[in-house]
Amino acid sequence: MDKIFHVELQTPKRSSEDIEKDLRVFEDKYHKVVEAGWIVCVTDNPMGLLSYGAMETIDLLDLPVRPGQLMVHLNTFHSKRKLDEILEAFASAGGRQLLVVSGDGSQRLHRLEPAEVGIDCATVTSVELLRYIDREYPGRFTCGVAFNPYEPLDAELAKMRRKADAGASFVITQPIIGRDERLAGLEPFGLPVILDAWMSKKLHLLSECVGHEIPEGTPYDPMGNLRELRRNYPGYGLYLAILGFKTQYPLLNEIWA
Repeated sequence: MDKIFHVELQTPKRSSEDIEKDLRVFEDKYHKVVEAGWIVCVTDNPMGLLSYGAMETIDLLDLPVRPGQLMVHLNTFHSKRKLDEILEAFASAGGRQLLVVSGDGSQRLHRLEPAEVGIDCATVTSVELLRYIDREYPGRFTCGVAFNPYEPLDAELAKMRRKADAGASFVITQPIIGRDERLAGLEPFGLPVILDAWMSKKLHLLSECVGHEIPEGTPYDPMGNLRELRRNYPGYGLYLAILGFKTQYPLLNEIWA
């Protein structure tokens, strides 16, 4: 799973003004990625914006769930009932890979409470969610976690240790530009690593992800960066966020060759 493209797709927003069009776009992209033999990665209410769920969208469109070609993001902004519904639906469809993250909240999203999942702690993070999944659904899922090298490194690696101890099986980073020496801190964990390759030319939009300001207008070539990541980290997978399906998607085969 670590040596293949992971292509991020977002389900339609609940506030969509043309849900039929948005569903057709999602369906077309989904089929393209699956038919290419790559992995579809479906987000979970990204940026705290209410969106249709991965499995309800897939079920509605009668899309195939092929073994090893679907990864569903799952965050902590769900009630226990909804959380279990998502996990049961994903398992029933034959899904296995989950990316477990704390996630982005909003006033319209319920934050999972420790008491709901029988855990004594102040806040449910991805670590507690991993432990809940392992306890209630043993052996049914392969769970990955996020790594943010832009946070203070010692603290982020300590978080990674807790995630690994809770059962994490792979790691997806925040967007990486060129070579990043901080990735060496992941080597002792011995987990497959997938690098997020930011595919938008608007590099300044990364500011919300990485936690520090990137000036608008900063030059950036996403395809050039993707090639550089492939050269620098040939043993790592590549996660494609905000991929342009008209201009970038047709060029992917030569990147992986």
